[in-house]
Amino acid sequence: MSRGSRGTALICFLILAPLAVGPAACSGNDQPSDAAPYDATAHVALNVGENGRAVDPDKPLEITARDGSRITAVRAIDTAGRPLDGALSADGARWRSSTPPAAATRYTVVVSTEKDGAPGRRTVDLATRPAEGGKELGIVFGPARGTYGVGQPLTAELDRTVGSGEERAIVERALKVESTPAIAEGSWYWVDGRTLHYRPRTYWPAHATVVVRSALEGVWIRDGLRGGETKPLSIRTGDRVEAVVDIDDTRMTVRKNGKTLKTVPVTTGKPGFRTREGVKVVLGRQANVRMTGTSIGIPEGSPESYDLPVQWATQLTESGEYAHAAPWSAEFHGRDNVSHGCTGMSVENAHWFFTTVRQGDIVRYVDGEEDSPRMPPFGNGFGDWNLSWEEWRKGSALRADRT
Repeated sequence: MSRGSRGTALICFLILAPLAVGPAACSGNDQPSDAAPYDATAHVALNVGENGRAVDPDKPLEITARDGSRITAVRAIDTAGRPLDGALSADGARWRSSTPPAAATRYTVVVSTEKDGAPGRRTVDLATRPAEGGKELGIVFGPARGTYGVGQPLTAELDRTVGSGEERAIVERALKVESTPAIAEGSWYWVDGRTLHYRPRTYWPAHATVVVRSALEGVWIRDGLRGGETKPLSIRTGDRVEAVVDIDDTRMTVRKNGKTLKTVPVTTGKPGFRTREGVKVVLGRQANVRMTGTSIGIPEGSPESYDLPVQWATQLTESGEYAHAAPWSAEFHGRDNVSHGCTGMSVENAHWFFTTVRQGDIVRYVDGEEDSPRMPPFGNGFGDWNLSWEEWRKGSALRADRT
């Protein structure tokens, strides 16, 4: 049944059996230490239509105390385990949710009260009707299902712009990431109003299963916009493969699970075409690719112009940095940097590197020249690892001290 054809859900009230209060070390009143909370049904009112009407998902939930009672706490949780946050007035007369409840969702609401020093409790099982009108926020997680290197960030692409900090916090709070083996820390970063990236503090564990899902369906984000249904994503990581390119020494060392596999001579960018320093993530591989100078802004017919068929090309940036076979510059491999920004090596070594790495593996460039540019964190592939953990955390809408 489609969401638009769901029937209206009615609320029903369940009063749970009284819960015993355990012995206390000391007491400020004469109530027995094992006194059960009284049934507070008549002492609190909810703005949810207590005569069988459906709960309105476009209005915050409000609970009001009656007959001299005082609300002391409210706990509202839906069937997915999502809490509905809210604020209690200083005098205990009213509790109001921070946002409207999720549409087409069931909630259990527990209201704790106090009257004349005695504790009370009311438990309500309620359901909200589907939202009427408005739009849904669609999310697509990436990359596609498969096996990746330990440096592969997760992405969440939104089909509508989420602008304010509070709206972003609602969305981000609903995006859940689980890794097996577990990671110590991880966080989302808002690249812009429609794009989030997720990475751990350090790289993913090798041979891990990573699952990302959304609990945003039906959740109010702003007037006229709620979360839509989102397909979860599961990926795996392979071995930890990391290449380190020493630009000054013109050498590339490749390690697998901490063990050095091979060190090969390379050439990188010459003056005016320096290779970017920093951490890059393998974007993909092509056994054969045509490379032209015009693709990186070199005018056709200029002394720097080129048009070459290239073998065993491993892509590192969207702007066209590759690690590939460069037999035309063999005399400079391990001696000098003469390329237009790519990392060139022999055909044999390029083929070996091509078959050793996979998408998501790490290639780190160090010891560049003074005029070497830095790999940006976003906008040219995955440069996410070039931000420190503290810098990365500032991109989260849940970070209180973000700047």
